[in-house]
Amino acid sequence: MPFLGQDWRSPGWRWVKTEDGWKRCEPFSPALEDGNNQLNDTSHAVILTGGDEDEEIYSTEDCEFAAKKRKKDHFRHNTDSQCFYREKWIYVHKESTKERHGYCTLGEAFNRLDFSSAIQDIRRFNYVVKLLQLIAKSQLTSLSGAAQKNYFNILDKIVRKVMEDQYNPRLIKDLLQDLSSTLCILIRGVGKSVLVGNINIWICRLETILLWQQQLKNLQMNKQVNNGLTLSDLPLHMLNNILYRFSDGWDIITLGQVTPTLYMLSEDRQLWKKLCQYHFAEKQFCRHLIPSEKGHIDWKLMYFALQKYYPIKEQYGDTLHFCRHCSILFWKDTGHPCTASDPNTCLMPVSPQHFIDLFKF
Repeated sequence: MPFLGQDWRSPGWRWVKTEDGWKRCEPFSPALEDGNNQLNDTSHAVILTGGDEDEEIYSTEDCEFAAKKRKKDHFRHNTDSQCFYREKWIYVHKESTKERHGYCTLGEAFNRLDFSSAIQDIRRFNYVVKLLQLIAKSQLTSLSGAAQKNYFNILDKIVRKVMEDQYNPRLIKDLLQDLSSTLCILIRGVGKSVLVGNINIWICRLETILLWQQQLKNLQMNKQVNNGLTLSDLPLHMLNNILYRFSDGWDIITLGQVTPTLYMLSEDRQLWKKLCQYHFAEKQFCRHLIPSEKGHIDWKLMYFALQKYYPIKEQYGDTLHFCRHCSILFWKDTGHPCTASDPNTCLMPVSPQHFIDLFKF
């Protein structure tokens, strides 16, 4: 007898035949399994509480009920534990069908796409951070309770990674700044806006965010001791080539503060002109010409001026992909069960903003 699973493309649930009929086997963590095994060992024993006159005898059914409740409470209250799925993809659907009922949510996507592990991959780190930043700006009030726990759990892991590895702290500072600004507005306007959850919980989260901001502000970069070849030992044409590989103006400015030579190269007009031409159309920067004192166009000021009016192109080492044939969202290197004859023709890279749009109903 076939059983439909969460998706008609996926295998069905695991079922076990018992004396009372077929029962579904639900996956759970090893910690719970050990706990339930211990509970099962005592399921046939008599548990005594209190004195001899007030003894209580628990039957097997009572122990099974306690085990189920313990498992439910574990997933509800433990924010560090998440449901880990073998498949790192999610079927994106916006309406109920005969094969699938209900809707996919942001909280479900956090689990199924395993964002907690994605931040450990340097190719996906910036992508996940940008996604959390967009959610902080526009979708924070639409997160369910489970999605909120997943969101702040991932954010906590990001902050800890930055504190340990000193990797891209400026990006995380921008995320926390947007998140704290949004929360301040929402908490002040309580009653006018919809925040899922108790207001005291959100106040505690805001205090945690302010604490993270202070920790990042006091972050001291570890000075690397290396007796080998350093960046300053490279020839000028190689240093210049490195600067031309940057797509973010702030990264160029930061690198220019390392040595006087890099500062000189980072002030090159041609470098900033190429950066403007990469991110913006010619019609856009023609409307905002900023001449310098010598009558030339100040391309550096032009870049930051245009950044206020127009979005810049986003570059990520790895992004989520969407299969138009299967309506499945997935990481490209993990793949998905595609039924198309030529799957590569159906793939479409998904930007962080596109990801948000997929879950707007």
